[in-house]
Amino acid sequence: MKKILAGKIAIITGGGRGLGRAMALGYANAGAAGILVTAAQNRDQIEATAHEINGIAGSGVALPLQADVTDRAACHDVVDIAIEKFGRVDVLINNAGLGQGMLADDRVKFYEGNPDGWEAIVDTNINGPFNMAYAVVKTMLRQKEGKILNVTKSRSSMYRPNESPYGPTKAALEAMTLCWAQDLLDSGVTVNSIAPGGAVETEFVLPAVRAAANQSKKPYLPAEVMVPPAVWLASDESREITGCRFIGSKWDPDLPAHEAAEACREAAVFLPPERDGLLTKTWETPNSL
Repeated sequence: MKKILAGKIAIITGGGRGLGRAMALGYANAGAAGILVTAAQNRDQIEATAHEINGIAGSGVALPLQADVTDRAACHDVVDIAIEKFGRVDVLINNAGLGQGMLADDRVKFYEGNPDGWEAIVDTNINGPFNMAYAVVKTMLRQKEGKILNVTKSRSSMYRPNESPYGPTKAALEAMTLCWAQDLLDSGVTVNSIAPGGAVETEFVLPAVRAAANQSKKPYLPAEVMVPPAVWLASDESREITGCRFIGSKWDPDLPAHEAAEACREAAVFLPPERDGLLTKTWETPNSL
C-alpha cells in the first residue's frame, strides 16, 4: 500500500477488534506515524492490535489505551496522551460502539429488550463520538487541519424493525456528521461518515442472527472493506471533502484512488436542507457529476 499517511497521527476508538482493528492495521500499512487505539474494557485486544501495528510500522508507532468514550474526562485524557507522545492529532475515527446485543440475544421489539442496554447503546453510540470530537476538535482547529471519521451503517438498516436503538443511533451519527461538517466548514477540519455496506463478520452479530445466517450460508463482508476509504479520507488527497458518506464495499481497487473514492461515495441519508445548507457535494451522487 502506498504510504499516503506518512507522518499522520490517528486516534481510533474501539480499535482492538472488528472494523477498528482493520482500520488501525490499514493505517499502519499506509505509513501512519502514530496510532492510538482505545477500548473501554478489552485491554488484551488493544494490546494485541498494538503489537500487530508495531510489527507492520515499527516499534513505538502504536499506543493502546483503555478508555471509555462515555467518560468525557477519559476522552480528554486520550487526546492529551496522544499529543504528549506524538505531538499532534491528525485523524479521529469514531468507531467505538455497542451493538443490539446489549438489548437481547435476538432481534426484538423495542419494548421487549433490556432498557439498561438501550441506555448503554445510546450513550456509547451518540455521546461517545461527541465526547471524542469535543476533546480533539480544539487541537485540530489550532492546527488548521484534521479529519474526523464517523463509522455508521447501511441506510436501510438504520430503521429496520426490531433493531432499535442501534440503527437509530447510527442515523443520529449521520446527522451529527452533517452538522459538524457545517460547523467546521473552511476551518481545515473535515467530518465524513463511513460504513461497510453490509453485514460484517464481527462480534456485533447477534447469536440468533448468526445461527440463522450460518444455516442459510449467508456471507459476511470482511472488516477490511473499510480500509481503503478510511485511509483515503485520512490523507491529504481528501482535503476538500466534508459532510459526505462513503461505503467501503463499493471501493474499486482497480480505479485510481480519487475515482474509487468518488465511486463509493453515497448521497446523504437525509433530504437536502430547505434552507441554511452549506454543503455542496453531500447530496450529489457520482452519476450526477
